[in-house]
Amino acid sequence: MLEIKNISKSYGTHLAVDQLSFEVKKGEIFGLLGENGAGKTTTFRIIMGLLEPNSGTVTLDGKKIDYSVTDTIGFVTEERSLLTKLTVKDQLVYYGILKGMSEEVILKRLDEWLEKFGISEYKNRKIKELSKGNQQKIQFIAGIINNPKLLILDEPFSGLDPINVKMFQEAILELKEKGCSIIFSSHQMEHIELFCEKLVILVKGKVVLSGYLKDIKKEYRKKNIFIQGDISIEKIKKVPGVLDVISTAKEYQVKIENDKIVDSVFQAISKNKITKFVVEEASLNEIFIEKVGESYDK
Repeated sequence: MLEIKNISKSYGTHLAVDQLSFEVKKGEIFGLLGENGAGKTTTFRIIMGLLEPNSGTVTLDGKKIDYSVTDTIGFVTEERSLLTKLTVKDQLVYYGILKGMSEEVILKRLDEWLEKFGISEYKNRKIKELSKGNQQKIQFIAGIINNPKLLILDEPFSGLDPINVKMFQEAILELKEKGCSIIFSSHQMEHIELFCEKLVILVKGKVVLSGYLKDIKKEYRKKNIFIQGDISIEKIKKVPGVLDVISTAKEYQVKIENDKIVDSVFQAISKNKITKFVVEEASLNEIFIEKVGESYDK
């Protein structure tokens, strides 16, 4: 288990991370969210032992993270960190040896992952000859070749098509099932909602929201009603508690202050021909925008 306790980090007069605390249990996927400059990268560097916090502690399975522990951590980022003139095999052997692995074990795991990703034929090809999507697959394999206890994923799906995203999703869930603790960071909130049980949202290094995703969504009062049918947008907008009505190609999205407004909206359209009337919790994207916006307004 990863435990972060009250870590702070300053660069001169700039406070990048301010009293941050959270934990990631074995086999748990945790979301670390925030806009660019929120303190995520600094937090990752502290967790990996690349930076020392000014205060606070970071432990993995109860032990302070140092060079004896970092071999059990994996890191995958959207930025390419591959040596493009090397072959896939030579690149992974190099990274694996840096993690203290034997070449025999590295090659065995490499073959397994290349087969899972459907790119076994690229084993002896140079990195620069691969597409961006396949380079990202190799970067992912490099991050998990050591079967890490802790895996940090920073925008791992950047630039991937839907088929490759699905492959990565399956690989991440496989690692979770094996007990890997995973920190997931992305600006694509649908990916956070898909994977993460708990999350923290940072603004300028400070926590503005934290907890279990299901509880956060439940406690957020604003809801959405999705309607299909023949309705009057202006009539619905006049219902007290309706915040907005958005028309899309296939339906109407009615944003309301809370679930007490649902009956009033239904009564306003009850005489119309309605084929769909579904009430849903706000999306994480909506919650993120509001919470980050509130913090900047203060």
